[in-house]
Amino acid sequence: KTVLQVLPRNDFKVYVYFSDGKIKLFDMSHLIGKGIFQQISSIDVFIESCTVINGTLAWTLDGKYNGHNCIDIDPETIYEKGLDVADPLKKEAA
Repeated sequence: KTVLQVLPRNDFKVYVYFSDGKIKLFDMSHLIGKGIFQQISSIDVFIESCTVINGTLAWTLDGKYNGHNCIDIDPETIYEKGLDVADPLKKEAA
């Protein structure tokens, strides 16, 4: 399973779009402020650096989208622990 798109929210949750059509809502709030995740504990940094790197949810640490200088989450973890949700972008368009 590959992550195609991410849409961060202002509550440390992220909509994650997978290549099989599933959309998961993944909650990062329990990790924010712990270990490496301290680097994205500001909601502004969390949202602005949230992206897709190497086929998964990631946060670029240097703005260069370098796979070696980022924080990422295993796509299997997101797939298993994220909540199945409808596309939030389609709700806005309706």
